[in-house]
Amino acid sequence: MTQQPDQDVAQTTARQTAQSAEENDAARRRRRAQFLRELNEAKELRDRVQPRRARAARMRQQMRMRTFRW
Repeated sequence: MTQQPDQDVAQTTARQTAQSAEENDAARRRRRAQFLRELNEAKELRDRVQPRRARAARMRQQMRMRTFRW
């Protein structure tokens, strides 16, 4: 049995779509990881530059965690 040309095209397109979806997902994860690294670095820099504000933010976070109910 031979496949119709449009079936071949459909299968090839489906394979390419699956591959590109995986690549897009991997690229999205890489971009997200980079963003989170930069965000963490920016927070650390802010904490070093503004220690009083950082201390107040830590205290607020601790209060939030104390009042949080599991």
